Amino acid sequence: MTISSSLNAGVAGLSVNASRLATIADNIANSGTNGYKRATADFSSMVIDQGGGTYSAGGVRVTTGRLIDQSGALATTNNGTDLAVRGRGFLPVTRSSAVNAAAGAELPLYLATTGSFRTDADGYLVTSSGVTLMGWPADADGNVPSFPRDTSAGLEPVQVNVNQFTSEPTTRISLGVNLPGTDTTSESSGDTRQLSVEYFDNLGTSQSIEAFFTPTVPVVGDPASNTWTMTLRDSASNNAVIGEYTVVFDDSRTGGGTIQSVSQPLPVTGGGWSATEGTLTVDVLGGPIEINIGAQGSGSGLTQLSDNFAPTSISKDGSPVGNLVSVEVDPNGFVKANFDVGITRTVYQIPLIDLPNPNGLIAEDNQLYTTSAESGSFFLWDAGDGPTGDVVAFALEESTTDVAAELTQLIQTQRAYSSNAKIIQTVDEMLQETTNIIR
Repeated sequence: MTISSSLNAGVAGLSVNASRLATIADNIANSGTNGYKRATADFSSMVIDQGGGTYSAGGVRVTTGRLIDQSGALATTNNGTDLAVRGRGFLPVTRSSAVNAAAGAELPLYLATTGSFRTDADGYLVTSSGVTLMGWPADADGNVPSFPRDTSAGLEPVQVNVNQFTSEPTTRISLGVNLPGTDTTSESSGDTRQLSVEYFDNLGTSQSIEAFFTPTVPVVGDPASNTWTMTLRDSASNNAVIGEYTVVFDDSRTGGGTIQSVSQPLPVTGGGWSATEGTLTVDVLGGPIEINIGAQGSGSGLTQLSDNFAPTSISKDGSPVGNLVSVEVDPNGFVKANFDVGITRTVYQIPLIDLPNPNGLIAEDNQLYTTSAESGSFFLWDAGDGPTGDVVAFALEESTTDVAAELTQLIQTQRAYSSNAKIIQTVDEMLQETTNIIR
């Protein structure tokens, strides 16, 4: 009966507008929630087959969802581990409760677009709501191995030990020293010049290479020899000789004071000198160290000029033991640990997750999402690579709710609800008139 269908349509109208009101209420309530994705309610009509010249109202149905692929504005913060995704992609996260109960089991994977992460008592990067950041661990050298991209099997909770220490052994030394030209003349006393060069061993301990420069003094009346014997000793090896070299300097008008040749007396101790690179390699107790004394004719490294013995430029890599002072994430998702000795070491890489249909994800609490058949299979990309955006530190994604637009829809929904209620009231009055006729 047409009048009954009108009643059903009115009831359906009340129901769908109540659903729309619920989405509006959620959106307004979460207008200040970082990472919140606006919920929507879409209406579609229901049509019943007509016949016999009468019309039956089919009513309306509602489909609710979230615009997960819609990005909110980024707000800056003062925390280096406040993270947001700029562009397409999601951060891999899991729940802290799962981390505590996992005991080696594979952790459930969730997706998020932003999070304010800080280290907890165990060093994990977690939010106040119990969401733990996940990433690929780097090896001891700061390199991230290759992991499968279509599974979360390689992801681990990002854990940073706030009491962590680190050091880097010295592997290269650049030695710049001026040797007095007057020491290789027949009037010289032939005194040995000594220089101590610090290096750091594999445990971060300060050691030294003792460099001794002994001039070759010619007999009286002969010209200057321009020749020195360089002997290198390692303090970590009880001052054992680790290299011995005979260095001859050029005294020509164009190349005066530069290295002309370097040879090794027998028995040979230490690695050979490269005339083009200016390097030689010696073995200290902890391993090899490359020392740059200058290439042939370059004028850098060792020189023989004037009558002054002076170190001109000595540099080295490596560092002593340092304390962790801060953790930051760069735009490519690499988690960097900064130490007070100037070392920055990569400890994790955070990939970004992409799916064919982000709006098909299943929404969880705390702005988390899980995959579904509608969202499609996920793939892990390097941040800034492929279709994904990059990771922004010191930032949080704001809610996608536009309060003004929601309030406008609230007015529309209120009017629509009242109108559907009026339909029910009218049908009720018509049914009452029908009842009165019977009486």
